[in-house]
Amino acid sequence: MKALNGYDISKLWEMFAVGDSQISSRGKKKGQKRKVKVNKIQTEENKDKTLRHDTESCILADCSLCPRNCHVDRTAGKTGYCGMDQKVKIARAALHMWEEPCISGTRGSGAVFFTGCNLRCCFCQNREIAIGDSGLEITEERLAEIFLELQEKDAANINLVTGTHYIPQIIAALDCAKKHGLNIPVVYNCGGYENTETLKLLDGYVDIYLPDYKYAESELAVKFSHANDYPERAMEAVNEMVRQTGMPQFDAEGYMKRGTIVRHLILPGHTRNSKKVLKLLHKTFGKQIYISIMNQFTPVSELLSDYPELNHTISVSDYDALVDYAIDIGIENGFIQEGETAKESFIPPFDNEGV
Repeated sequence: MKALNGYDISKLWEMFAVGDSQISSRGKKKGQKRKVKVNKIQTEENKDKTLRHDTESCILADCSLCPRNCHVDRTAGKTGYCGMDQKVKIARAALHMWEEPCISGTRGSGAVFFTGCNLRCCFCQNREIAIGDSGLEITEERLAEIFLELQEKDAANINLVTGTHYIPQIIAALDCAKKHGLNIPVVYNCGGYENTETLKLLDGYVDIYLPDYKYAESELAVKFSHANDYPERAMEAVNEMVRQTGMPQFDAEGYMKRGTIVRHLILPGHTRNSKKVLKLLHKTFGKQIYISIMNQFTPVSELLSDYPELNHTISVSDYDALVDYAIDIGIENGFIQEGETAKESFIPPFDNEGV
């Protein structure tokens, strides 16, 4: 198989084959304790807390953070499509080794997995948290402390996984954490189904965007994610992300400092959709983005009883053909996967670690 940008395939995606249980920060193995000293952030220290709370309440009282535009009053305990009210809920906060090499590297990405989701795809590997079954409720002050604790563990960045429905609270926590010394890049890791006006709230807070672009065909978006406008909303979102981050930038160690990496997960039997996605992204953005072509689709049988066409992994030949297609149309800035990544063992345990 050819490699994008002339690199050896195994090196391009080597970190996806390394488990979270194998590597921790500064070469420590998981299980070894490392003392982390973070001063407790006291609520009374936040002089602007009242104003911040009022702003959040205004947004969440008539929620339209994502394209679902539910307009529910989450401050009154009501929930929309994401299934979450105003209280922040997370299921894991730990060093994560399975992102792209420039995100995880050898240090690990400080991944914070938020509970709830505005897509709830039928094939979701993280369904346990997407539907709200896992996680603990925390305050914004605790979320800020978690960011600082991950930095103390030598995380390469703070990785906000599926946090769309908590953007006002995340901004408040980032403001608080930065006052107490947070200085590593912030990654916004999402499914791509975003409102551009909401993304504008993150301008100046997020350094790296890591969205999916799942579908170029709206019929698939409807069938698998109940989002007929996904292709349009995702394209608008990536445009805004690129506007904010500009051209990709890397530090001396190869970690991304700023930029946008767009992920695409190939679905079984739908390589036509994948080719459309790659062509559209490359034609629109060229070298302004990196494209991550993923073969790790993992069928979870109990979720796919109504979708038998998805109940198998991607064939090697289909993936190789798509990578060759990407190279043929001129994609150079990209990441590809090799080896057996379609395993449930690659799904992190949502056991409230670090919460």
